[in-house]
This record gives sequence, C-alpha cells and structure tokens, in this order.
Amino acid sequence: MRARLFTWLNVARDQAVQAGHPAPTTVAAFWPMADEPDLRPLLTQWSEAGMTVALPVVRERNAPLAFLPWTPEAELRAGPYGIQEPVAGPELLPDVVLVPTLGYTELGDRLGYGGGYYDRTLAALRDRGHPFTAIGIAWSCGELVPGYVPAPHDVRLDAVLTQDGWVPHAPLEQGGKSGSVLHSYRMN
Repeated sequence: MRARLFTWLNVARDQAVQAGHPAPTTVAAFWPMADEPDLRPLLTQWSEAGMTVALPVVRERNAPLAFLPWTPEAELRAGPYGIQEPVAGPELLPDVVLVPTLGYTELGDRLGYGGGYYDRTLAALRDRGHPFTAIGIAWSCGELVPGYVPAPHDVRLDAVLTQDGWVPHAPLEQGGKSGSVLHSYRMN
C-alpha cells in the first residue's frame, strides 16, 4: 500500500504540473489503530521529502476534524478516542485525505467506525470549495457485499486502496469531491 501511494502521489503531482494546476502539497493521513494499515514509514518519507503531512485532531465531538501538521519530531498526545494527535500547529487544508476505512464498495462508498467524523470533514471541505482527493485505506477483506446501501450522510471516496490494489482505480488530478474532474490511471 505504501509503495502504491508513493507512486500515485508522484504521478498525481507530475500530472497536475503538466496540466498547469498546482501540485498536491499537503497530505492528511491518520495514526493507525491496532488493526489498521500502518502508513507511518511513508508519512516519514513524505515529510523528509518536503511534503506537508497532517494528522486529524478531534477538537469537539460531532464536528469536522481539524488537520494539524505532523513531522517525525512532532509532539503527539492521545485524543478523545485514544488516537495520537499533533499537539500544536496551524490548521491545514489538505489536497489529499487518506481515510481509515473499515468497509468499502466498488464505487468508493465507505463504512467507517460510526462516529461520522470523516463524513462531516469531507463534506465540510467540499462545502468550502476546497479541491481534494479522498482515498480510503482498507484491508481487502473489508469489501462490502453487493447491495450495500450507504447512509444519506455518507460521503463517497474517490478511490480505496487495499493491499491488493486500487478500487476501482487510482484517482489522478487533484480535485475529488469539490467538483473537479478526476482522470483515472490504473496502477494495480
């Protein structure tokens, strides 16, 4: 997963520059819980390469997440759900949002952990008109049965990445949910 994300972001950045658009520079990731894919080595690599990496912070319950900067040296603390969060820094608007995903469909519908934080956050970013690409990070065993119907408030992801590859395909051209056109590129 880390290698696919690394390659995808490099290709997405190159494509954006070639199209005359700003290249994605800020990636919002997540600190893994026990059974989630661990992207921390990739986050370190991105940070050391000059990318801005952010982690989510729960500022208040039932509200969108804030994203604060993270580096390998950043001070972290356990947030309300026991997940590590940055202690300080300015709130950032991410170009790419990596979303922990418990279950997913072939269309990019996401089943989370029930708190609705990511649905509220992605909807708030979209409502602000901020262009971003939302990618679910999941184990392939999380694929939901055909016929799964998402809740009305669920926000569809641009793609999901599992250890087996992209579902349905890797998104390119930043813009995701805010209305920009996405171009597909198969990187399985």
